[in-house]
Amino acid sequence: MKKLEKISEKVGKWFQKGKPLHPLYPFYDAMDTFFLTPKTRTGTGAHIRDAVDMKRSMITVMIAMMPALLFGIWNVGYQHFLSTGETVSYLRMFGYGLIKILPIIIVTYVSGLTVEIIFAKIRNHQVAEGFFVTGLLIPMILPPEIPLWIVALATAFSVLFCKEVFGGNGYNFLNPALVARAFIFFSYPKVITGDFIWIAGQTDAFSGATPLAHLSLGEVSQLPSMMEMLIGTIPGSVGETSKIAILLGAIFLVVTRVASLRIMLSVVVGGLAMGGFLNLIGGNPYFEFPAWQHLFLGGFLFGAVFMATDPVSAAHTPVGKIVYGFLIGVMAILIRVVNKGYPEGMMLAILLMNIFAPLIDYIVVQIHIRNRKKEIIKINNLKI
Repeated sequence: MKKLEKISEKVGKWFQKGKPLHPLYPFYDAMDTFFLTPKTRTGTGAHIRDAVDMKRSMITVMIAMMPALLFGIWNVGYQHFLSTGETVSYLRMFGYGLIKILPIIIVTYVSGLTVEIIFAKIRNHQVAEGFFVTGLLIPMILPPEIPLWIVALATAFSVLFCKEVFGGNGYNFLNPALVARAFIFFSYPKVITGDFIWIAGQTDAFSGATPLAHLSLGEVSQLPSMMEMLIGTIPGSVGETSKIAILLGAIFLVVTRVASLRIMLSVVVGGLAMGGFLNLIGGNPYFEFPAWQHLFLGGFLFGAVFMATDPVSAAHTPVGKIVYGFLIGVMAILIRVVNKGYPEGMMLAILLMNIFAPLIDYIVVQIHIRNRKKEIIKINNLKI
């Protein structure tokens, strides 16, 4: 670590004021902060000082995402060779997936950090660590065969219009990763709703439909087994297929207290409640599909663990988190079942509740204030 610090100090001299690379200082500062301890620390004043800072929180989230990401990379190769009928080693499957996914990750970070650095330079601020998580989330919610120029455009749009125009990291009221996906969905729907792109290396003629696509068409018999959906050996977005990997990440986030267990559980309860209500109505295969099995389809669990729990765009009060998560689960299943043109409802549900999160917190706080006033009036009357 000391050797790395010495290298950073030597390289950093070229980025200081008056040096040729000074305009790129925000980029150097971002990399230095990510790999090493931040150079600016709170020393005095009325501040809470402990070992947990934003950098460590973001790294914790990235560690939690690793099981889903690594499995997703392997699954991209597995699905490809399964579709071609070739029998290859697990290592070769992972290598094929890495070749497909690594460029998406690189393009996401390059395009997003470029916008972040430009605004950091304009505002004379440091590059916030928050994008390191967003830059990993975006590739994980995209199909493996998506054109890289669309990834770059969507990422730049998300960072610019979801974060920077509102003041930067911590001021965005929408989840940036979901805004990037929404931009692609509404601007280039074919690349993210068509069946062919879910299997890397295949053409339009090959059907690689996701379980949600089969269910939306009423093809219940075409659904993979629950074990396959639990393990994740199915077509889908890179990081959303393996429910086991997602649950491992959820446990890690809860144990480290980085993400809210209230939100995660309330999303699941909301999804089960709406799914159960639709089961009672019945009428078609989608309405009658078991509520608990909805949790294993699409990006429901991934959204509940890594998206809905975003500390910036989610509700903040304890009761508000429960209401916020419950409504996300309800809306996700409702959109998924009612709107056949958009079988995956998690993205729109979270973005919708991101908008209402401040209102939910406001109502909760006002109810609390009103109840406290009633208690104070009651206590004063008893004293009289």
